[in-house]
Amino acid sequence: MTKISIIAAVASDGAIGQGNNLLCRLKGDMKYFKELTMGHTIIMGRKTYLSLPKGALPGRRNIVVTRSTSRYPDTITYRDLSVALTAEKLLAAEEIFIIGGEEIYRQTIDVADRLYITEIAHTFPEADKHFPAINGDKWQEISRQENAADENNPYPYTFVVYDKKSR
Repeated sequence: MTKISIIAAVASDGAIGQGNNLLCRLKGDMKYFKELTMGHTIIMGRKTYLSLPKGALPGRRNIVVTRSTSRYPDTITYRDLSVALTAEKLLAAEEIFIIGGEEIYRQTIDVADRLYITEIAHTFPEADKHFPAINGDKWQEISRQENAADENNPYPYTFVVYDKKSR
């Protein structure tokens, strides 16, 4: 059975972005993201796709959900998120990753099986995009790995993995 996973870097106040950009660059988080998503299907909204500096991410099946009729290089587009999830679950072997943005996260948090959250120990008052609240009644933390700030990572950050609780 294909697992739907959400992956996001989230500030202490729930922020995830500003002006269609990430809040900060954490090389450790980018490496983690690449390791987890490489070889898998990734699903994103149009704005997230357009924010990628080099377009589609190599080594992954890039899916863009958009109401626009535009086509994007090296991607497959769907006009409807539920259609994209249904179709991609039939094609994906193990895990599909939802990589943003805010609206896509809101629409998928209730259908996701796992959350990979990088908690950034900092707040960004200028942020204009936020991650939905993680409801402790629905999600159980299964792992946590803390990382200190260093020359490549301006803020301390923690990799936290949550699985959906059984009903």
